[in-house]
Amino acid sequence: MEEREGRSSSVTRYGSTEGSGEHDHHDHHDHHDHHDHHDHHDHHDHHGHHDHHDHHGHYDHHGHHNHHDHHDTNHSNHRLHSPTAGHWVGADQEEEAIRRKLKYFFMSPCDKYHAKGRKPYKLILQLLKIIIVTAQLVMFGLSNQVVVTFKEENTETFKHLFLKDYDESSDDSFAVYTQSDVYDQIFYAVEQYLAVPETTVGRYAYVYGENGSALSLCQQYYKKGSIDPANDTFTIDPHIITDCVGVIPLAVPQAPLTVSYRNFTLKFHKLINVSIEFQLKAINIQTIINNEIPDCYTFHITIVLDNKAHSGKVKIRLENQASIKECKDPSVSGHAENYTRVAFDVAVALVCMLSLLLCGRSILRGFMLQQEFVQFFRDTLDRKVCWADRMEFVNGWYILLTISDIFTITGSIIKIGIESKNMSSYDLCGILLGTSTLLVWVGVIRYLTFFQKYNILIVTLRAAFPNVIRFCCCVAVIYLGYCFCGWIVLGPYHVKFRSLSMVSECLFSLINGDDMFVTFAEMQESSTLVWLFSQVYLYTFISLFIYMVLSLFIALITGAYETIKHQTQEAFHITDLHAFIAECTDAPNSGKFRGLETSPCSFFCCCDRTTTYEDVLLVN
Repeated sequence: MEEREGRSSSVTRYGSTEGSGEHDHHDHHDHHDHHDHHDHHDHHDHHGHHDHHDHHGHYDHHGHHNHHDHHDTNHSNHRLHSPTAGHWVGADQEEEAIRRKLKYFFMSPCDKYHAKGRKPYKLILQLLKIIIVTAQLVMFGLSNQVVVTFKEENTETFKHLFLKDYDESSDDSFAVYTQSDVYDQIFYAVEQYLAVPETTVGRYAYVYGENGSALSLCQQYYKKGSIDPANDTFTIDPHIITDCVGVIPLAVPQAPLTVSYRNFTLKFHKLINVSIEFQLKAINIQTIINNEIPDCYTFHITIVLDNKAHSGKVKIRLENQASIKECKDPSVSGHAENYTRVAFDVAVALVCMLSLLLCGRSILRGFMLQQEFVQFFRDTLDRKVCWADRMEFVNGWYILLTISDIFTITGSIIKIGIESKNMSSYDLCGILLGTSTLLVWVGVIRYLTFFQKYNILIVTLRAAFPNVIRFCCCVAVIYLGYCFCGWIVLGPYHVKFRSLSMVSECLFSLINGDDMFVTFAEMQESSTLVWLFSQVYLYTFISLFIYMVLSLFIALITGAYETIKHQTQEAFHITDLHAFIAECTDAPNSGKFRGLETSPCSFFCCCDRTTTYEDVLLVN
């Protein structure tokens, strides 16, 4: 306290003549010396004449006039129209009032409670929101887990049903190499599709198209293609032609149907791909475990035999897209219609809407107080407020919570649509709810910043952020250079360098010490020159980024931490805003803050800021 009082006593008295633009506002100690000089020089001109005091004079907090601050009645004050005692006292009261407003604005919720007796409703609301938003996320996660599991297991089932000799271990490299094997795969898939009702363990149903067919067998090939490797000649027309044949299951008689797809002839010399497309319906009854009405699924299945490389290898893959809709006339014995989840989602959305209004109001009040402070400095002291002081009124935590509330409200609306089976945007809903929950939990740090020992993380990040960003920009140039070089040189010989995204992932893993030996071992030695280049490439990258870049990065963070750690032991710069507030020495429980002008709706105005004035001084 003695150290803080010593700092406060050295700041400029902003009601003095020197505060009117006749000095450099960064040097507070020199200005205090000027006050003493003027007190000695002109004290004999003021005795007994109250109306001849300089208009910038101050009253201290006990009501006594500070005669030592000013020396000449000819100095004009921009906020007073006449040198009368009434105007003089009114101007001084106006200055003290704005000081109290500013100090109250930067108080913690606890100090605001002592200052005005207002309970921290917003703090309680944020803690409640953390609980209910997390509960909503957990319930959605459990429901989504059932959906994802059902999709994945059905996809595996379809692969084993419709792909001949399918093996899970060779999923990514599943292919055939002869014409007979290509025909076998096509006919096997169609025949298995026709036998679905009799062979599958699960209950599936066919989906018929507009033309009556349920399965579409198509081949894509070049309009004209003639390739003669013996003479090194070819003729290609790149226009793509698509031929399709439809298959109708359960058709009578079966003989014409069998002939139609069995006579499907492939043009291998100009073939691009063969695709088999069909749909199957299923019902996920396991959702009844979570007390939910079962969903009805429609699986859009596509089997692709890819020959676009014309390398003699025809790659085979099965793609499955699922759409979810509400079942018709659902009936579950012993279960009535349950709207508990929808009601809970509506409650979460309402709480977040209230939090959004409160945070938005606090941001608006901060902006209005900023304008009032800037106008006061301009009209009264004829000075401009720097942008650093202006940004003190912008609370980043409230912006964070506002974004979180918007995401939660949007995600809750989509979740309600999913539960009513009107929407199936599970991925979008998961991204919104997951991001909002992340931001809500990160927002918990704002309450820990009330305690100086727990504030070290935020303060260190804030101090190190500019240097870290500049450092990362320099490192990114080197990193991108290695990415492009590795992709173009090592890509043909190393599986981890086949694309730019894979190269970036591989190099980032190497920086963190992951897969080092595997990266070296998987390098093909088919080209001695490329192998030697790869050794130089990998050794230089690992040495540069692990031994130098990471060490410097850690040194930046450590340096910022040491600076913050010893900050209270050294003199630091106090901005105009903090110096102006420091002259208000009223304690929160003094009762002088209860008369401040605030909004009539006090419930929406509590907890305007989350950092105390002492914490602000420490950070700055």
